[in-house]
Amino acid sequence: MKRQGEAERFASRLRALRERSDYSYEVLAQKTGISRSSLHRYCTGSSVPQDYGIAHRIATVCGASPAELRELHRLWALADTERAESGAGEGSRETEEVERTRETGEVGKTEEIGETGEKDGTGRTDGTGRTDGTAHVSEAASGTLGTPVSEPSFPAAPTPSPRHPRGRRRVAVTTSLAALALALSTWGITALSSPDGSPTGPAGATQDGRLLFSEACGPVVSMGQQDACVREVQSRLRSRGARIGVDSSFGPETLRRVTAFQVLSGITPNGVVAEPTKKALYESTTRMETWSQEKVRQRIREVFTEVPDDAVSIADCQSFLDPLHVLPNTNGTRNWGLFQISDARLRELGGTPRKALDPEWNIQAAHTLWSRDRDFHDWPHCARALKRS
Repeated sequence: MKRQGEAERFASRLRALRERSDYSYEVLAQKTGISRSSLHRYCTGSSVPQDYGIAHRIATVCGASPAELRELHRLWALADTERAESGAGEGSRETEEVERTRETGEVGKTEEIGETGEKDGTGRTDGTGRTDGTAHVSEAASGTLGTPVSEPSFPAAPTPSPRHPRGRRRVAVTTSLAALALALSTWGITALSSPDGSPTGPAGATQDGRLLFSEACGPVVSMGQQDACVREVQSRLRSRGARIGVDSSFGPETLRRVTAFQVLSGITPNGVVAEPTKKALYESTTRMETWSQEKVRQRIREVFTEVPDDAVSIADCQSFLDPLHVLPNTNGTRNWGLFQISDARLRELGGTPRKALDPEWNIQAAHTLWSRDRDFHDWPHCARALKRS
């Protein structure tokens, strides 16, 4: 059964954040760079942002905590899924796209969703070190944010009267046990069925082992969630060649891998595991193997013959030499691949996110940008970190 009212739950959380900050729509619009009309639609539930980054920007300006940002991401994921299923808001899609384009300019500083710590402008947080393919464990997470699994309820067995003679009491107990056995049998059949009535296997998984389509996982698996459903997503990604830790925690690294998988699978990249992504995780032929760090270094040096060491340092600073690195910005845009090519630069170079995740294309594109002025001004934060002799 399709969930209802998710857009209103998401809007209610945005309203609460705005009211707590005591900002009027006019002031909040100025601080976020989002039009007043868009803010009003998002806060009243008449529209859901096309990208979570817009909601993240609103919440950040309103002083949301990391835990609140993660919960907001979950609510946005549910609302976005509900909108996609119902087709609501299609009439205003073109208007929203125009406004989103106007509202999401390129920014120099990037920030990962829900992470804590002070940013150094490269996407890393102080003290966290390199990821090297290992998933981050979400900090300040308080319990599981996924859809709770309801405990089964059994029909109450008939209670014999205390005045029954011994023979009648024996019959009553036998009847009660039979009723309880029937209840257990009935529940067993129900518990081993998915929402559409198809049989399932143990631990809530469907009979063919597709846990993500069971009731236990709900309509989406998203940022901040910590449970078996996240573990299933991570395991499926790893089975397809992704370098990812399997720790049951949907943190920034899982968000990056999910987004990259969506791009490679031809799915709208929103970082949320809804039905299309679930289906692809089980049925698509997408593979996520990519170049090793050593091969990346070698190819960068071959292309950047003029400044090979500096170019490797820039790529290392930007993506840890990970060709599938994806970084969401606070304004709804993303940076892609080895040299973290921005959405704006992709459009300028005639590229796409899929091309940007191809290491050869990404290196060549970065060299094109460097060649314009023969410097690394497109990567100011990392360029400042270069140690020149």
